[in-house]
Amino acid sequence: MRLGRTCPELDAALLFEADEWKAAFILNKKAPPDKPPRLNEVVRLVARLGGFLARNGDGEPGVKTIWLGMQRVVDFAAGIRYARELEQQTCV
Repeated sequence: MRLGRTCPELDAALLFEADEWKAAFILNKKAPPDKPPRLNEVVRLVARLGGFLARNGDGEPGVKTIWLGMQRVVDFAAGIRYARELEQQTCV
């Protein structure tokens, strides 16, 4: 995600659905903020799920770590959506 490098201050809601960026926080064991965070922050959280270590000298995450992390985020976000749908259904 080159935008995470060139425009790190962009709102993450421009590229990620709310369930996706919240899932990235939850999977990294961090409380999701009330408003959408910066794009670069979410990209780095996603990359950490894909194996990016985020050490001082590591630079920016690569395509592979972002891709692997996005697979986890998308699956988790789908689970959030399904749970929400089940919660809204009523059994009579």
